[in-house]
Amino acid sequence: MSSLTDIAIKVLRQREFGLILLIALVTAIVSVVDPGFLSAGNLKDILVRSAPTVIVACGVMLVVVTAEIDISVGSLMALLAALMGLMISQDEWQLPMWIGIPVLLLSGTLIGLLTGALVTLGKVPSIIVTLGLLTALRGATTLLMGGENIDGLPEGLQSLSKIGVGGLPLGVWTAMAVLFVTSLIITHTALGRRLFALGSSTYAARMNGLSETRLKLFVFAYTGFLTALATVVDVPRLPKIESGIGSGFELLVVTCVVVGGVSISGGRGRLAGVVLAVVLLTMVRPVLTFLDVGEAGEKWTKAIQGLFILLAVITDTVVSRRPTGRGCEVAPVSTATNVEREGPPA
Repeated sequence: MSSLTDIAIKVLRQREFGLILLIALVTAIVSVVDPGFLSAGNLKDILVRSAPTVIVACGVMLVVVTAEIDISVGSLMALLAALMGLMISQDEWQLPMWIGIPVLLLSGTLIGLLTGALVTLGKVPSIIVTLGLLTALRGATTLLMGGENIDGLPEGLQSLSKIGVGGLPLGVWTAMAVLFVTSLIITHTALGRRLFALGSSTYAARMNGLSETRLKLFVFAYTGFLTALATVVDVPRLPKIESGIGSGFELLVVTCVVVGGVSISGGRGRLAGVVLAVVLLTMVRPVLTFLDVGEAGEKWTKAIQGLFILLAVITDTVVSRRPTGRGCEVAPVSTATNVEREGPPA
């Protein structure tokens, strides 16, 4: 019986294996009901919808790895989308895109840096800081937009969503580039090792001379930058910027990170698991559409996302409490190997 339990724990630790099986199972069931689910157009649409979530999840993963949290990314995306619309709209400021997009990326990075400063220098828990920012940024968005939609987006912006290479749009290639860079940071740099070491044990990291302030400033600024980049990817797909843009996005991203196997206590996680979780959760809405759920699909989507994150947290708790048979000796940060990290992307 004990051996069966150990096998089950090992399977739970390999979150990617379970996610792949679940994606395959859902795909098989829905494709039997409606073969159109496997059409090239639908699969491409899932990839396009996944791109902004993948981009932001890369940053939020690093935040959670350091034992912090950021639940303000949805409101930040809304504010940046409103700012982008005002800057380049033909009915508003009419700035050229080559000015508007860099300003947007800089704004996202600075807001992320401010978030990190409040957490590290202000000594305020990240859940409190980002919860406050969630409300404050949403309020600022409402003031900017006046509760109305932003129309008159230039054709040059909307044409960005039509640019593609190899049949895939620019947004998907951008997400792949972000994945590649984040994977390099995690697996091939001292910065990545230090982030996982900090999340594994803040005390041990400090004793080894690591700067908690600098590391956490980086992950929050990186997340802010990626949120701005995701906004640049997402907005060109829209005919107009609606006042409710980004609503619920933070829940989706955090759910993907946790379901993907990143420990909420920090120090453990794989990027591959996060990507698979994004694909799985992005599939939920199209699956419900093909199953002809109707108007209740939106409510079911949120319910399923909540169920996924609950199951992921319970699984993480069970796995983390299970003894691994290893000693409790803490290795030096430079040689520590007991943090779970992903390998290079396939």
